[in-house]
Amino acid sequence: MNTFSRNVLGAAVGAVVLVLGGVAHAADTVKIAVAGPTTGPVAQYGDMQMMGAQMAVEQINAKGGVDGKKLEAVIMDDVCEPKQAVAVANQIVNDKIKYVVGHLCSGSTQPASKLYEEEGILMITPAATNPAITQQGYQMVFRTIGTDDQQGPTAGKYIATTIKPKKLAILHDKQQYGEGIAKEVDKTVKAAGIKPVLFEGVSKGQTDFSALITKMKKEGVDFVYYGGYHPELGLLLRQSREQGFDAKYMGPEGVGNKDISAIAGPASEGLLVTLPADFSTDPANASLVKAFKDKGQDPSGPFVMPSYSAVQIIVDAIQGAKTEDPVKLADYIRKHSFPTPIGKVAFKENGDLKEFEFVIFEWHADATKTPVKQ
Repeated sequence: MNTFSRNVLGAAVGAVVLVLGGVAHAADTVKIAVAGPTTGPVAQYGDMQMMGAQMAVEQINAKGGVDGKKLEAVIMDDVCEPKQAVAVANQIVNDKIKYVVGHLCSGSTQPASKLYEEEGILMITPAATNPAITQQGYQMVFRTIGTDDQQGPTAGKYIATTIKPKKLAILHDKQQYGEGIAKEVDKTVKAAGIKPVLFEGVSKGQTDFSALITKMKKEGVDFVYYGGYHPELGLLLRQSREQGFDAKYMGPEGVGNKDISAIAGPASEGLLVTLPADFSTDPANASLVKAFKDKGQDPSGPFVMPSYSAVQIIVDAIQGAKTEDPVKLADYIRKHSFPTPIGKVAFKENGDLKEFEFVIFEWHADATKTPVKQ
């Protein structure tokens, strides 16, 4: 993340703070905390989140800010770890910041959302997809991405109707996000008459998958769905290739990262991935895409445009409701729709988007992707 400067807030919290809107007096600014991983094994996804938020801040400030006030983004690093996310949330409360774009990982977002709800802080996650986050009866929690009970069935139906595997294995990383989406896929394929021969978890940070690969070979597995993130799947792909296990793999947006190609090499070719639609290909976003590319940034990452949109929705709500009161803004957001780079969005009562589409892509060894006909 060489585009951002970092200042450590304190050892107890360990949060990284970045000011993206320029220095201004507190009374002349509207602060939005952007909470996600800027360090750790999935910091690449945090890069996408911060990139989208930064661009939104810059463009909104270039147009006059928020009713004449400068918009300021305070970036906090939760490393995608639940305990760190709670520490970050407490820091946001202590700093009296009213709005949050984040968190990114579902396992971090859920515990942090409890504090935001209790403290009346408006939170919009651009990346956390576990359905439980918006099933808590909270009023202050929203998201600009779909949920695993949308994404899982998209993958499950494709497996059942197009792949039609003889022996299916479903794996996950035992985390809220990975196991949750794996269960959705499992439920969908079983409803279609396919019973997986394996439904098994691996450990976060695991590096040796030899025993698991041997087990899948013995079971005659010809297709593997993996719920989790790219570090583990990248190694699993590479070791599968090395051990002569040639089953095809599929995963969720948590594996759709260029680093999976760096880890797996040629073994990443042909991986199937469910991702949000590539909003960078929408002609309506042409000028925004150019602005990213002019800065040498890739706007096609799955969390870039949802992060931009989250910032934009908060600002549009402040201007539309003519208040900075986050409780009133939450009510306003539920009652209105917003034009954004991810399309015109409206929210359900629980804070989920009324509509969101996941698309299946084929991943390539050079870290590019192409949509698959469904």
